[in-house]
Amino acid sequence: MIQSITSMKNAFDLSGKNALVTGGNRGLGLGIATAMAQSGANIAVFCRDSGKAKEAIAELKPNGGRYESFSCDVTDMKSVRKAVAEAYNAFSNFDILVNNAGISCFNELLNMDEELTDWYNVLNTDLNGTVHMTYEVGKRMRDAGKGGSIINITSNAAFIVNKTQPMSPYSTSKAAANHFTRCMAVEMGKYNIRVNGIAPGFTNSELSKFIPESEMAYIINQMPAARFGEPIEVGAMAVYLAAPASAQVTGTVMVIDGGYMLSC
Repeated sequence: MIQSITSMKNAFDLSGKNALVTGGNRGLGLGIATAMAQSGANIAVFCRDSGKAKEAIAELKPNGGRYESFSCDVTDMKSVRKAVAEAYNAFSNFDILVNNAGISCFNELLNMDEELTDWYNVLNTDLNGTVHMTYEVGKRMRDAGKGGSIINITSNAAFIVNKTQPMSPYSTSKAAANHFTRCMAVEMGKYNIRVNGIAPGFTNSELSKFIPESEMAYIINQMPAARFGEPIEVGAMAVYLAAPASAQVTGTVMVIDGGYMLSC
């Protein structure tokens, strides 16, 4: 049983916690890593780009914790096993896993090549990558007997069909990740492991750079908040889901999209 908080003191404190963030070298992942570091957590950044990883670690250092990067391709189970083993050798234990690594593509299904390359590339990263990491880290959380928090970064595209871009592989993978989140919350609850998701909408990140200027005004006009989100705002929600304050929260997917879905 996961103990409830008894006061707001330290309810959002992650001091002494170890967090593993995939794709933590840029965009949403770096925003999440930054928010958790500012809340006291030590961070292991998993990514493929070692140069960007060094830049991310340099950004985190002023927060005063321990920050290291590990090379990992979440689509490759061998790479995941190797990187997770290295991270555990370095940190001994992880209390938090954030499955953030993801890609997208803007292409209609019938316009894809005969191998459906775009389809499989996105699902292998956004869905299978989440499964791979959850399997390897989840086993270790279970065996350590200390519980933990797993946070899957999905998307509001899991709930809607976005009219501005054709992105069926992305939307499908994120919808599947949402239900995977709910399934894992049930399976892992007996080990005191909470599993939740965050479904961001349009956010100022790497993915938003592909949106044509001609569509920006339309998108923003659909949002009651009238602006794109910021990575640190997604990070703030991730801190909540990792912190003692959310001890009673599991199996939920929290949308943060400026109200965009309300107009769809």
